[in-house]
Amino acid sequence: MTDITTAMKLNHVSFPSSDVRATATFFEDHLGCTVAARGTSWFLKRPGFDIVIDAADHPVQWPHNFHIGFELASLDEVRGLYERMAAAGVVMKTGVFKHERGSRFFCEVPGGVLVEINTRSDADEQYRGTFDL
Repeated sequence: MTDITTAMKLNHVSFPSSDVRATATFFEDHLGCTVAARGTSWFLKRPGFDIVIDAADHPVQWPHNFHIGFELASLDEVRGLYERMAAAGVVMKTGVFKHERGSRFFCEVPGGVLVEINTRSDADEQYRGTFDL
């Protein structure tokens, strides 16, 4: 890495949706985003980065396993969010499961994007040193 790339941070994630309102509402209701602007594209704010949702006038086809990941501090928090989302009718693609890099689950946002919610708190020892590079 160079000094420039070491200092670089994630600025935003941008993706299309055939139902921008429903997609933005999911991010507001379940992931703590706030809507900063509405128009053809909706701009959502998160601490440290933005999410831009662009209107698509066609069904969006995502490549296999494309997803956006959010991390929580503990397995209890992951389980709690899973339960709240499931009770709210979110399309759950998996249950909470143990993975070598930490427990997680996957759900689908209205508009089709896959979201991963994970914790690194229970990652296997061999992966613990790789998180804070």
